[in-house]
Order: sequence, then C-alpha cells, then structure tokens
Amino acid sequence: MSSEMSELRRRGGGGDHERESMGDKDIDENEKFGEQDVRNDSEVPEVVPATDSTPEIFKRALSGLSSRWKNWWIRGILTLAMISGFSLIIYMGSFMLMLLVLSIQVKCFHEIITIGYRVYRSYDLPWFRTLSWYFLLCVNYFFYGETVADYFATFVQRREQLQFLIRYHRFISFTLYLAGFCMFVLSLVKRHYRLQFYMFAWTHVTLLITVTQSHLVIQNLFEGMIWFLVPISSVICNDIAAYICGFFFGRTPLIKLSPKKTWEGFIGGFFITVIFGFIVAHLLAQYQYFVCPVEYNSETNRFVTECEPSELFQLKKYSLPPLLQVALRKETVTLYPFQMHSFALSTFASLIGPFGGFFASGFKRAFKIKDFADTIPGHGGIMDRFDCQYLMATFVHVYITSFIRGPNPSKLLKQLLVLQPEEQLNIYKTLKSHLIEKGFLQHP
Repeated sequence: MSSEMSELRRRGGGGDHERESMGDKDIDENEKFGEQDVRNDSEVPEVVPATDSTPEIFKRALSGLSSRWKNWWIRGILTLAMISGFSLIIYMGSFMLMLLVLSIQVKCFHEIITIGYRVYRSYDLPWFRTLSWYFLLCVNYFFYGETVADYFATFVQRREQLQFLIRYHRFISFTLYLAGFCMFVLSLVKRHYRLQFYMFAWTHVTLLITVTQSHLVIQNLFEGMIWFLVPISSVICNDIAAYICGFFFGRTPLIKLSPKKTWEGFIGGFFITVIFGFIVAHLLAQYQYFVCPVEYNSETNRFVTECEPSELFQLKKYSLPPLLQVALRKETVTLYPFQMHSFALSTFASLIGPFGGFFASGFKRAFKIKDFADTIPGHGGIMDRFDCQYLMATFVHVYITSFIRGPNPSKLLKQLLVLQPEEQLNIYKTLKSHLIEKGFLQHP
C-alpha cells in the first residue's frame, strides 16, 4: 500500500513539474512574440511619402523659379485663399464655424490614425480602423451631448425624445464606450497583443488631441465670437509673420526638431503678433456680432448674437505710464478692456503656441514623414496647419474660466426652465424668501 502511495506521489510530482515546464514555455513564447513588436527608431518603417499635390497651373507658372521661391509663392497664394474662405465662413455665422471646427477635427483625426495604420501596415490587426472611428463617434457624442444640454435647454424641453437622451446622456455615453472597449478586448490576437495595445493608446491620445481641443474651441465660440477669432487669427498671424521674418532674415536655428525655424522668425513673429492682436481686438470689440455670447433662439431656430456688451467691450480711459506720457504727449488713452486681455492671448500664441508645432515636428520625425498629409499644396495636411491651434484652444478656455467668466443669468434661467413646475415653484419661494430677508422685497 505504501509503495502504491509513493508511486502516486511520484507521478503527481512529475505532472506538476511537467505543467510548470509547459507554463514556462508559454511565457517564453509570449515574451518572444512580444519582442517582435519592440522597435527602436531606426526600425520604424517609413510611411509612404505623400505625393506632390501642387496643381499643374502652379507648376507651369512657377517653373522658372527655384524650389525655395516656388514654395514661397504656393504657400502665399493658398494662404490667402484659405483666409478668404475662412472670412466667408465667419460672415455665414457661428453655426457654419461650428461645422468647420467639426470638419477639421475629423480630418485631423483621420490623418493621425492613417499614419498609425501605415506605419504598422505589415500587421493585419482586426477592427483597428473600425474601432478607431467608433471611439471617435462615442467621444463626440459625449462632449457635444453635454453642449446640447447646456446651450439648447429650451429646444430640448420641447422634444420628449431628446429629454430622454439628455437625462441619461452620461450613462448612454459610458455604455457606448464600454461596448467599444469590449470589442477591443475580443479583437486581441496572439502574437500581436503589445502592438494592439500600442494602437489602442494611439487612438486615445489622438482623441485627446483632436476631439477634446475642438470641443474647447466651440466652447470658446459660445462665449462670443471674439474669443474664437482673436486667438485663432493670432496663431495664424504668428505662423505667417514668423515664416516671413525667417524667410528673409533668418540666420540662427531655433530648435533641432524644426531646422527651418529661426530665432529671427520667432522674435519677429512675437512682436508682429502682439501688435496684430491689439489692433484686431479693437476692431472686433466695436460690434455686437463679435462680442455677444452665441445663444440659440428656440423661437426662430437660429443662433443669435444680440446683447448689451459687457464692461470688457465698453471704452474706458487708462492712465499711461510717465515714460509713455512724455513720448505720446498725452496722459490717458481710451481702450476697450478686452484689448488688455488680447496681450495675454497674443503672447501665448507667439511664445507657447509654436511648441504645438514643435511637438508635431517631433512626431513626424519619429515616423520619418514630412507632413501629416498632402491635402494643401505647400502646407501639408490639415493637422500641419492646426498643430498650434490646439494648445491655444485649451489656454483660452482656461483663461476665460479663470479670469473672465462670471455667473451667467441667461444660462441659469434656461436650466430652471427645464425643471418640473413643482421644482420651479420651490425655487421661486426660496428666492422670494431670500430677497425679503435681504430687504430687496417687502414682506407681503
């Protein structure tokens, strides 16, 4: 009996040893498969270079020029064309500007995701593109659903179907994201685990860069078109001014990530941008169309920009420093208070904004590409033109919430109108009692 037990123990021990060996073998294989996904910079495959999208008419007209001047003219002509188109959209109103921002967001997302797909094209990853676009829809649904709830309360109140979506908006958003998360887990394939998680992170960082920032741009727009136009135009001005100053006067390299950037262009762009922002702020502050918050009028089903301008957009006298009093021969100057804030916006656009471009340059160098795409001849992709705008959008939003925004009675009233009549009556009674205690109303 004892000999049989010894034999069983021996066999059991042997089985454990065998299973342990098999487990070690599986771990070794997984590590080996994981190592296939580890690449240093020199091993990263190059993205297929973008084709030359320059129109033939430009090629023929500029055929006698050097490549440097040819690029100058192409960039200049198309820059003027883009500014003209942007001005037309501004004239068409805030709704068209929102559609423009959404279109740019989708295009930027597409360009970044396409780079990831091309870099790792040798791997047949299941559902990568499908899940990327699905997550884009989910995140947009979450952010812009919140916007609808905040700014379209009276419109939502009239439609019972929308009330359900708004009431359970965050739960629906989470459920949609959770479905995508589960689909990603189910799509995991042996030997490509690490790469698939790379791509999962790639998609989420892209969403952070594009969707979050475009949402903030639209939030800034609702504060008043001037908070949208001055920052964006300051970045555009800085980009153009730095390019021109660097083109004609550039001698000293600024940063290795972007060899064509020079200190002369950087400094020249700063001074020109600050002056430009100050002038544009003065011009726009004169018109209600630009300074009034964008609100949705449920009666006309239109966005309106009508209000009594706040103190920021009313002329005020400022005392000049003694040195300027001597130079200008006057003691005071009349300005809009918003022009003081324009200094902060322009300074950020010219000193910190370019680092968004440097970040994009580093990204492109990491994957050995010149541009994100070839959408705009002489400029590259849409992302190449808006890499600095994303930092600016976040700064403006933080600046408004920190230094500008106060209580918004109009928004508060819209939120009250969504409540049930009993809840509105309770708020009315509470507010009435409070005003009586403060002496603003007489006790009945």
